Amino acid sequence: MGTKVRIEFLSEGFREVLSSPEVEAELLRRAQRIANAAGPGFEANVYQGSFGGGRHVASVRTTDHESRLAEAEDKALSRAIDAGR
Repeated sequence: MGTKVRIEFLSEGFREVLSSPEVEAELLRRAQRIANAAGPGFEANVYQGSFGGGRHVASVRTTDHESRLAEAEDKALSRAIDAGR
């Protein structure tokens, strides 16, 4: 009745996509939206990791004492995660 479908992934192709400038730009856009939603003192960054074929990784971090307090006391960054979608 049903037919089986076999999918073969090409690892090299995935590595190329994950390390592409387009993926880097999209990650930075999403990280920046999270940083903006968290408020002042949060900074978005994208870097190329040394794992998994050098794929890009995004992060948002605090830049000053006030933003660290905003996260510690009010979870400003944790609450802003959904803004990255």
